[in-house]
Amino acid sequence: MITQQVDQTIQVTLKDKLKEIFGYSQFRGDQEIIIHNILAGQNTFVIMPTGAGKSLCYQLPALVCEGTAIVISPLIALMKNQVDQLNAFGINAQFLNSTLTKAEINKVKRDTLDGTLKLLYIAPESLTKEENLDFLKKACICFVAIDEAHCISEWGHDFRPEYRKIRGIIDSIGNLPVIALTATATPKVQQDIIKNLQMEDASVFKTSFNRKNLYYEIRPKIDEKKQLIKYIKNNKGKSGIVYCLSRKSVEEIAELLTVNDIKALPYHAGLDPQTRMHNQDAFLNEEADVIVATIAFGMGIDKPDVRFVIHYDAPKSLEGYYQETGRAGRDGLEGNCIMFYSIDDIVKLEKFNKDKSVTERDNAKHLLMEMVSYANLGACRRRQLLSYFGEYMDKDCGFCDNCLKPTEKFKVQDEVVLALQTIFQTGQRFDADHIADVLTATDNQYISSYEHDRLDVYGKGKEINESQEFWCSLIRQLTIYGYIDKDVDNYGILKLSAKGAAYIEDPYSVALSKDHNYTQAEETKSEDEDKDAGPSSGNAYDEALLGLLKALRKKIAKEKNLPPYVIFQDPSMEEMATTYPTTREEMAQINGVGMGKVAKFGKPFIDLISKYVEENDIETAKDVVVKSMVNKSKVKIYIIQQIDRKVDLEEIAEAKGLSMEELTEEIEHICYSGTRLNLDYYINQIMDRDRQEEIFDYFMSAETDNIGVAMREFAGDDFSEEELRLMRIKFLSEVAN
Repeated sequence: MITQQVDQTIQVTLKDKLKEIFGYSQFRGDQEIIIHNILAGQNTFVIMPTGAGKSLCYQLPALVCEGTAIVISPLIALMKNQVDQLNAFGINAQFLNSTLTKAEINKVKRDTLDGTLKLLYIAPESLTKEENLDFLKKACICFVAIDEAHCISEWGHDFRPEYRKIRGIIDSIGNLPVIALTATATPKVQQDIIKNLQMEDASVFKTSFNRKNLYYEIRPKIDEKKQLIKYIKNNKGKSGIVYCLSRKSVEEIAELLTVNDIKALPYHAGLDPQTRMHNQDAFLNEEADVIVATIAFGMGIDKPDVRFVIHYDAPKSLEGYYQETGRAGRDGLEGNCIMFYSIDDIVKLEKFNKDKSVTERDNAKHLLMEMVSYANLGACRRRQLLSYFGEYMDKDCGFCDNCLKPTEKFKVQDEVVLALQTIFQTGQRFDADHIADVLTATDNQYISSYEHDRLDVYGKGKEINESQEFWCSLIRQLTIYGYIDKDVDNYGILKLSAKGAAYIEDPYSVALSKDHNYTQAEETKSEDEDKDAGPSSGNAYDEALLGLLKALRKKIAKEKNLPPYVIFQDPSMEEMATTYPTTREEMAQINGVGMGKVAKFGKPFIDLISKYVEENDIETAKDVVVKSMVNKSKVKIYIIQQIDRKVDLEEIAEAKGLSMEELTEEIEHICYSGTRLNLDYYINQIMDRDRQEEIFDYFMSAETDNIGVAMREFAGDDFSEEELRLMRIKFLSEVAN
C-alpha cells in the first residue's frame, strides 16, 4: 500500500512538472514508462526517431531525482543548444567542455557538488580527464544518459572510438543506472550498443521510426543548381538545410544562393570556430533562412521549425540520410526531404573509401550500396526506410515521390517463388548479389566452391530475366514487403521469413515497382511549382497575427541572445493565432507553454494579442475564438451554436446562403482549430453504424487523414466524399480535440 502511494505521488509530481515546466498536459508515446523505468534505477535503452521527445526522457527524471544527471553528448554545439533551452525553462543545466574559462568550470563544479545543478552535459573526451573523474566521484550523481548512442557502434554511420570507453568510465564513477538513446540504429547497431555498454539487462523501448510529417523525394541530378534555387524561392521565408559532400561544395552553393537573393550561410569544419558559431546562431535566430553544410552540422542543430532538408549530394549511408532528414519538421509540422541523386556521387564516395582498412572499406561499401538501393527502387520510400531499421510497414505511405508519382508496376509470382527457393536452397547464408548470381548463372568464385551450380534453381532466372539488377531489385522489394528477413548478426545475409516460407507453399500474384533510371532524363519534379511550395496545410490560424507574433519572438530572442524557438515553438504560436489568449491563464493553456513560460516570456505576447483583438474587433465564443473577417467569425459561431442545437446541416447551409461543400469546409476549419463538434445526430441519419465504424477504423489506423488517399482506399465501396469528410470531422472531434 505504501509503495502504491509513493508511485501515485511520483505520478502526480511528474504530471505537474511536465505541465509547469515544459508546458505539456500529456506524455507522448512511451515517455512516461521510460521515465518510471529510470526512476526505478533500471538500465534503459531508447530507440526513438528525431522529434519524438527523447530528451524529455532524461530531462524530466533529472528534475525529480536527488543530485545531478550526467548527459554524455558528442558535440559542443548540441550541448549548448540543449542547455540554452533548459535554462529558458528555469532549469539549472550546464555543460563542461573546453569552451569554458577556469572560473566557469569552477562554478559548474560547485553547483554540482552542492546539488543545485540538475543536468551536467559533458563530452566523452572530457570524461576521461582525471580532474573531472575525481570531481564526479565526489558528487551525488543520480544516473547517466548517453545521447546519440549509435556513435558507439562501428556499424553506425557516425562511429566515435571515445564512445567505446564510456562503460569503463561510468563504472569508475559508481554503480549508476544508464539510459542510452539514439534516433538511428539498425538492429545490428542496436545489438552492438547493448553489448558494448554491458546493458543486456536493459529495458528496451523502441518507438516507430516513422516520421509521418516528413515527405521524401529523390530527383535526378540534372540542372540541379536551377532546381535548388527554384525550390528555395518557392519556399521563401522557410528555414532549410542544404547538405553537400565537401567543404568546397558548401562554399560554392552558399555563394550561389546568396547571389540569387537567398539569405544563406556556409557551415563546415574548415571554418574558424567563431565564424562557425556565428553562422549557426544566425540560422537559429532567423537572420539566415538557409544553412549550407557538410554533415558536421547534422548533430549540432536542434531547431524545430526546419521546413526542408535538401541533399545536394548523395549521403554515405541510409543512417546518415535518416539522421540528416530528421532535422526537418521536428515540431511535427511540414518537413520536406529532397535528394538530388547521381551515380557520379556514389563513385566519388567509393573513391573516398579506398585508403581505409579492408574491414572499414567493406563496411562502407555495404552502407553505400544500401543508399544506392534506396535511391533506385520504385517502392514506397517510407517502407524502404522502416525496413532498413527493422520495422515492417504493411502498406504504402501515400506521401512520398514513389507513392505520388509511381514508376510502372508489374506482377510476379513464379519469380517470387524462384527467388525464395534459391535463398532456402543455398542455406539462407548469402546476400542478394549471390542469390542473383545463382539465378542468372553469373560467374562467381563462391558458386562453384559451395556447389551452388548443382542446385536445380541454378540459372533458372535467366529463362525469365537475364538481368542481375532485376533479381536484386525483386529481392530488395520482397524484403521490404516482409517475405525475406535480414540476419542481424551477419550483415546483408538473407533468410526466409514465416511469410516467405508460407508463400512458397501457397503462392499468389505480387505487385512490384520498376526501378528508376537516373541515367535517362526523367521528368524532374521541380517543374511542379505547387509541390515545391510544399503540401497544403489548410491553416485555421490568423496569418497576420502569426506574423506579428513571430516578429515579436525574434525581437525578444535577439535581446535575450536565445534562439526564437526557445521562447515559443511554432505549434504554440499557431495555436495563439487561433485562440487569441489575452490572459495569463489562457496563455498557460496553450500546448507547449505552461505557467513557467508565461511568467518568463508571456506578457509582451499577451499585450500584443490583446491589442490585436481590440483593433480588429475579434468576436469570441465559449469554445472557439476566430478572427472577424467579412463576418466569417460570426458565421463560425452561428454554425457551432446550431450544431449544438442539433439543427440539420442543410438548414444551416440554407440560412447562411452556403452550399453543403462550403458548410463542410467551415466545419472542418472549426474542427481543425481544436473545437470538438458532435455531428452524431446528423451522421446517424445518413449512414448506418457499420459504415461509420468502417470509416472510423480506417482513420484510426491510416497514415494520413488526406481525403484523396481515403477515396482511393474505399474505391469501389460506394462511399461518397461527403461521407468521408463528415466522418473525418467526427473522428478528429472524438480523438484529437
